[in-house]
Amino acid sequence: MSAASEVSGAAEAGADGRTGPRAPVSLSPSRASDFMQCPLLYRFRVIDRLPEKPSPAATRGTLVHAVLERLFDDPAAERTVPRAKAMIPGQWDRLLSSRPELAELFAEDPGGERLAGWLGEAERLVERWFTLEDPTRLEPAERELFVETELESGLRLRGVIDRVDVAPSGEVRIVDYKTGKAPRPEYSEGALFQMTFYALVVWRLKGVVPRRLQLVYLGSGDVLTYDPVEADLLRVERKLHALWDAIRTATETGDWRPRPTKLCGWCDHRAVCPEFGGTPPVYPLEIASARPPEPGGTGQGRMGGDPPGP
Repeated sequence: MSAASEVSGAAEAGADGRTGPRAPVSLSPSRASDFMQCPLLYRFRVIDRLPEKPSPAATRGTLVHAVLERLFDDPAAERTVPRAKAMIPGQWDRLLSSRPELAELFAEDPGGERLAGWLGEAERLVERWFTLEDPTRLEPAERELFVETELESGLRLRGVIDRVDVAPSGEVRIVDYKTGKAPRPEYSEGALFQMTFYALVVWRLKGVVPRRLQLVYLGSGDVLTYDPVEADLLRVERKLHALWDAIRTATETGDWRPRPTKLCGWCDHRAVCPEFGGTPPVYPLEIASARPPEPGGTGQGRMGGDPPGP
């Protein structure tokens, strides 16, 4: 999970600063994907807020994202491979300061070999980015941009965009970094879901359909692009409304069913999943009053600034 996903998820889970179990009040790309993958996983993450162990792959993704974001603080001529690689140890120290629990990843590595190899892989991912994009020719309009909007239906959408480029003509490009490998062509639609989600939010906020959506896969050295049109965004809006209706129904009834897939092998919650002989925690919400109040509003939102705290 990237830094953007973590911030978005935290904002979504506690949009008004309250802690403890509560009914969902908004939707982000990550949580929408969770529900489509497994409704019970969504419940564990959003309602129960069960803890999850940090993974080396997700943490490396957060580290690489931080380097690529902060590299643009430097003048264009100084955005070089050596400079970017030199930033990695400092950004790792900064990440550890904000999340001390990440030290557990290398608790059984007294000689530091595993940590050195892990940091070396982060270096290779950063170096590969320079073969896919030229940062000396880019001046992003936004980086790690928090966006939020409320649709006319009352559905609140939010997320964090890795990078927004704006051409002199005003055309907008949304860019997302992925530290894994590009999916096979038959799975590309799923990969673009997050990007069309962001495009919808930007369209509803600014009235501008982004010219291009770009996924940069550092793990395989691929760049996946898509040029959306209004019909695409209306389609994803309908899909999100259907998802939200299903989430609200599950919230009201307490019926969150597991959906076993190959991804179950990487799930932290198998011990409490009935598919693996476990028992979920007692449902923490009052079923009779689980439906959140209908949000009012004018369909407006915001772009930029700090997301609501968890």
